Amino acid sequence: MNLLSLVLRTDGDPTQSDGAIATSPGILGWVFTFFLAVAAGFLIYDMVRRIRKVRYREEILQEISEEEAAEEEARDLARERADRKDKN
Repeated sequence: MNLLSLVLRTDGDPTQSDGAIATSPGILGWVFTFFLAVAAGFLIYDMVRRIRKVRYREEILQEISEEEAAEEEARDLARERADRKDKN
């Protein structure tokens, strides 16, 4: 006999005895797995929503601080111009 015929030869599963019955988790296992997957989906959706909210808050705070810095710079320039006019 060659090696290929030894590998392909099937006499059944040697780990099972003659009286063994194949079992599965059944409908209860399927239902539990389905609800677990749905719960994971909701948790992922909620996490993405919360992360997006935090990111938007940071962007808005950055825009506000940039606007305030621009306003402060404009005030400083106006003061400098007013001081130059007073000196002339």
